[in-house]
Amino acid sequence: AADRGEGAVPKVIHEVLSRIHGFEIQLGPFAVAELRIFAEVLHLTGQLPKAPLKLYVTNTLGDPFEDEGYLPSFLGKIAETRKAANKVKRESPITVVIGNPPYKEKAKGKGGWIEERHANDAKQAPLDAWMPPADWGVSAHAKHLRNLYVYFWRWATWKVFDHHEANQSGIVCFITVAGFLGGDGFQRMREYLRRTCDAIWVIDCSPEGHQPAVNTRIFEDVQQPICIVMASRSAKRNTQKEIAKTKYLALTEGSREDKFAQLSKLSLNQAGWLECPDEGRAPFLPEAKGAWPSFPALESFFNYDGSGVMTGRTWVIAPDAQSLNERWNTLVGATASLKEKLFHPHLVDGEPSDRHVERVVTKPLHGFPRNLNPVSKESGACLAPVRYAYRSFDRQWIIPDNRLINRANPTLWAARHPKQIFLTALAGSAPKGGPSVTLCAEVPDMDHYKGSFGGRVFPLTLDDQGKQSNIKSALISFLTDAYERAVTGEDVFAYIAALLAGSSFVEYFKQDLRTPGLRVPLTADPALFFEAAEIGKRVIWLHTFGDRMSDLKNGRPHASPRLPENTRPTIPIGGDIQPPGAGFPQEMNYDATNNRLHVGSGYIDNVTPEMWGFEVSEKRILTQWFSYRRADRDRPTMGDKRPPSKLSSIQPTDWPDEYTTELINLLNVIGLLVQMQGALDDVLGRVLINGLISVSELTSAGALIEDELLSKSAKSSKTQLPLI
Repeated sequence: AADRGEGAVPKVIHEVLSRIHGFEIQLGPFAVAELRIFAEVLHLTGQLPKAPLKLYVTNTLGDPFEDEGYLPSFLGKIAETRKAANKVKRESPITVVIGNPPYKEKAKGKGGWIEERHANDAKQAPLDAWMPPADWGVSAHAKHLRNLYVYFWRWATWKVFDHHEANQSGIVCFITVAGFLGGDGFQRMREYLRRTCDAIWVIDCSPEGHQPAVNTRIFEDVQQPICIVMASRSAKRNTQKEIAKTKYLALTEGSREDKFAQLSKLSLNQAGWLECPDEGRAPFLPEAKGAWPSFPALESFFNYDGSGVMTGRTWVIAPDAQSLNERWNTLVGATASLKEKLFHPHLVDGEPSDRHVERVVTKPLHGFPRNLNPVSKESGACLAPVRYAYRSFDRQWIIPDNRLINRANPTLWAARHPKQIFLTALAGSAPKGGPSVTLCAEVPDMDHYKGSFGGRVFPLTLDDQGKQSNIKSALISFLTDAYERAVTGEDVFAYIAALLAGSSFVEYFKQDLRTPGLRVPLTADPALFFEAAEIGKRVIWLHTFGDRMSDLKNGRPHASPRLPENTRPTIPIGGDIQPPGAGFPQEMNYDATNNRLHVGSGYIDNVTPEMWGFEVSEKRILTQWFSYRRADRDRPTMGDKRPPSKLSSIQPTDWPDEYTTELINLLNVIGLLVQMQGALDDVLGRVLINGLISVSELTSAGALIEDELLSKSAKSSKTQLPLI
């Protein structure tokens, strides 16, 4: 139209309108969309559309090969529009699909024929083409495909790329949440897009990460990262040989208005687009450059890594053991109908699944007694609660009863012993600040690292005696030869802690960490390796509150770590936290002027701003710790998630003295870690500027081969347990 002059614009616009189809399931948004199109056409051409718009009230995911169900006669027009929409879905070749699909997790059964296949077709459902095969080892993550936005992605790609054989070109462009860019469960989806298309462009609209400030969000009520992805196929596409070039660009951090301004000026040819890997299943994220790809991956050091414990119910965990005993007594003393409700079973299609009150569980947790009674018939005492690593630096308690835990990860419980250490880290997303790994002495929760996004657990050893190292024996042998000095699995574990548990690691490799997955720069200098390992042992000693890596000669007593006496957090006279009868505090605040931490009516002195601000991937440890011990411990219910069992509300009537003791322990640990940051920064910096052992060297030497002695249960849980 620009070539023909402005007078040609109305004709072109009206011609384009004849080729546009729109689907909307709700009458309100449908009416708004229609009015906005009328207004835009009137603004551009000075007249209303000459022909009816091809907009339809329909479920996009509805089966196009069958008439939709009965509708009352007064909805006849809607019935007609649905039939017309189905005809478009079946017969009209579509070149471009654009939209903003709805987001809904755990949407199994809501994808229509996309996940169930349509009635007249014996072939697989369209979504099946994106399900990863079992031998990829990521099947446990495929559940994340059961999301409404993924169903719409699959519908659009089916319509544009798969359904019409004569249609050799097209574009699908959606703005959606960004989980599919790097998530393991989406590997086959990414491979399909790479093998089907010529080019893929990814625009990261949320460089701030998860739960950014509201004014930075493209959609105010969406806290997940958002992206725009455009997948294009030309008529020249050779699907057998070529992988689509995938390019990535992140908007700069800023307000929503700033981002809209950036998008309005964006060009596919502008500078700043980054290349993504050419491998089919790889993330739609920038390819690592520089030294980063030469570092071995964290998981390559270990024989085993798995998910932490997924209890499926919060009431089996508490900051104090007495609350768990009271919850148990309330449960077993309840009537049959109330007992099932209090137990809080996982529901599938409204029916109890996995653990429920009638379930007989034949295998107990390792080291704990077997009980073949279902909970419905239970009247005995509660198993003695044990310490549990609920969150980073937050030691709570759990009832070690396998009848109560949905997915306990038996490998972790079987490896529980007095010298065990667990390292936890994110896997499907990247840390945003603070230590990139944390450590604990107790069996950890699935969300131990930061309270969300799951992660992986790396034990030091794999048996209950501490004799079977989880560090690959081939790697230990290689390093022993390379350093000409005996290296132990404990040394390697501590070395990793020294490099990855400092806050500078994330800062150094912020750009590389756009693609999730931690890597470990491995020094070629023997003296530097053992120096780092010794520093790492102190890190572990602090992270485990003095329970592990104690060594009195090196200033690590087997006791709760303490800052020097004159700088140690203390409760002065008058600062007692909620004395007996005062109930529970609801607020924790910090007074930077006086270096004072206020907890309810009490306070603690000698708390520095660095201690108050200490975080793990944007989670402030002190406020997170307190959130599980304040008067109101309820969490906001997200989406259609069920509220927790009423048992979770059973807690002490007064602030227990053990809470105060643990808070003092925590403050000392954090304070000592703050003091260590300089040493951690220094050792990481020196490792990076000295010679390194590359992943290719390790691979060529066979140093990363998994031990044959790895137990069957450990191998099984590597693939069967979920990663969230």
